[in-house]
Amino acid sequence: MRSSILAVASSGMACLLLSSSASAQGADAAAGQQVFNNACRTCHTVRDGDNRQGPNLYKIIGRKAGSLPGYGYSSAMKEADIVWDADKLDRFMATPDAVVSGNNMKPFGGVASADERAKVIAFLQAGGAGP
Repeated sequence: MRSSILAVASSGMACLLLSSSASAQGADAAAGQQVFNNACRTCHTVRDGDNRQGPNLYKIIGRKAGSLPGYGYSSAMKEADIVWDADKLDRFMATPDAVVSGNNMKPFGGVASADERAKVIAFLQAGGAGP
């Protein structure tokens, strides 16, 4: 009986922790949408096929840099040997020229705040889905 109670309590705690983690990720994605709107939306969208001055960032995680069909990337971006993941996006958003020298992101100089970059990445990892 006592081990059954412990098992139920443990599984309940695990569900609570998972739920809290999912809520935190959702909050990060919502906050990320706000940062994205302020820092990125002038040139980028998260809608598939909706390229603007910059390529759309729909499903950017796991995509090779410079590979989205139908967008005219700089030669530097096309030749960059990068597959976008959270770390590479973070470094690129901080200082684009340091990651891909010769990119066409001018006059964008980067997002200085690590917290804001993390929020944008959470938003992109959630598929660009906000509240």
